[in-house]
Amino acid sequence: MSPSRHILCLALCLLAASPGCKKEQPSTTPPVTEARPSGDTSTVGLVLGLGGRGDHAFNDSALRGLELWAAGVKYEKAGYEAASTPERLSSLGADLGVRAPELAPLGITPVVLQSRVAEDYEPNLQLLADQQVSLAMGVGFMLENAVEQVARRNPKLPFLLVDSPLLDAQGRALTLPNVRTVIFREEEGCFLAGALAGLVTKTGQVGMVGGMKIPLVQRYEAGFRAGVAATNPKATVLVNYTGSFTDFALGKQVGQDLLLKNTDVLFAAAGVDGLGAIQAVKEARDAGQPVYVIGVDSDPSHLAPRAVLSAVIKRVDLVVYEAIRDQRQGRLQGGNLSLGLKEGGIALSPVRLDFPGKEEALRTLDALRARIISGELKVPLP
Repeated sequence: MSPSRHILCLALCLLAASPGCKKEQPSTTPPVTEARPSGDTSTVGLVLGLGGRGDHAFNDSALRGLELWAAGVKYEKAGYEAASTPERLSSLGADLGVRAPELAPLGITPVVLQSRVAEDYEPNLQLLADQQVSLAMGVGFMLENAVEQVARRNPKLPFLLVDSPLLDAQGRALTLPNVRTVIFREEEGCFLAGALAGLVTKTGQVGMVGGMKIPLVQRYEAGFRAGVAATNPKATVLVNYTGSFTDFALGKQVGQDLLLKNTDVLFAAAGVDGLGAIQAVKEARDAGQPVYVIGVDSDPSHLAPRAVLSAVIKRVDLVVYEAIRDQRQGRLQGGNLSLGLKEGGIALSPVRLDFPGKEEALRTLDALRARIISGELKVPLP
């Protein structure tokens, strides 16, 4: 039995016995893709945030970087299958397509753990350490404490934490030599989303469906409000927080409530709750209402192609891929990274729908983007 298959089988045994895990791993080693490099393989572990696989946002972006790009496989109901080269290339999108040669499969085997509740984060990360993965990753700010605790207990194992720095008891950022943390200047992308909403709205009322009212999501709100004010200072911004990231029905209800208040552009920044808001706009659009929605983290256009105007993209997929690449090449170092429009960590997805004045609106967005990247325009924080 090869070392990679032995590790994978051990992972499956442990997963089956662990009460805190939902098994994500297939029963056999993923097939080798045509582009997968030969030689030894490395097992890379990922603990998803709440909402998990299928959120069409943050978690799915991380999975894309790990599975489709780094491992060259796709996850189906029966387990992993080889991903074709066209499937991998199409997933890169227009902005990353030119970098396809740099994003070749890395010869790794993915192990994915889904936690039922937040209390499962730490034991699931420790489970990855016990399995002797070459890199353990946690996606989502809620994993900050769990990553710190497990990283301290396992100083020789490298970790990646996405969407939060490590914090001390006073809330100040700290570093560990075996932990790379990545945060995003999401307010920059949200500013562009707000600017777009301000240019598109006809009622003068735009809305935002937020998840938990925490500093991270409040940065979304601050950027969005500032963007609306930049292009349409007379517009009103209505914001409702669901207090959750995992309640589709609640997100849909909040979205419907905002639509009843004459908003015609919604910004859905609430994880699975945001999917509910997208569904509310889709149904309203299908009923003939001229309404739009803007998503976050990943482009949800495929869910509602007639309703999704754009999305604020967090390149979690690229962050995950590059951490795996750096670990494979012996270049992964601890420390904090901050990514925004300038670094390509944040982007606005293509505006595919037509609306009056679209060409001029896109020119305005390009000008605002350039001003943010140059430093001329500073997006306010809450």
